[in-house]
Amino acid sequence: MRNAFLLGSLALGLSACSVTVQSNAGLSGSRSNLISSFTPARGEGSTYPIGSQVSFNFTTRTAGYVTLISLDPNGRGNVLVRGAAVGAGTTTFPRAEDRVTYDVREPYGLQRVRAIFTRVLPTVDVVLQGQYSGDTWNTVTSSYLRPYALNDRDVQETFFYIR
Repeated sequence: MRNAFLLGSLALGLSACSVTVQSNAGLSGSRSNLISSFTPARGEGSTYPIGSQVSFNFTTRTAGYVTLISLDPNGRGNVLVRGAAVGAGTTTFPRAEDRVTYDVREPYGLQRVRAIFTRVLPTVDVVLQGQYSGDTWNTVTSSYLRPYALNDRDVQETFFYIR
């Protein structure tokens, strides 16, 4: 079975409570630095034409679980991967066992993707429904992270352009 995820409409941001995420800088204030890198395969800020496929290289210093989420320019959120187990080192998403492709589609513009990593198996799920603004999007992400100790979680985001 081959599912296509709508990546042409990704956009994210995070600055809820006292935590902030900067592109490939990790979660400020988490003190964990569990994620060492998260980028599109062609590199951060790269360009993808409509109809192409995008993948992401995710590198962590320890084993754990990753959830990939996105928010399109129209404010619609997407979950790309939920609680996927990963080992220390680099994992490319989508993985073969995910049996999906990330197909690039409209709208055009800046697309952002966020990786949320926990060292423990997630006990909550990200549920995305409706439209989000920066504040409500941050609330969703913060709510997902709240149950996990600061040293057991990390967040990074990356971006690319759809032309």
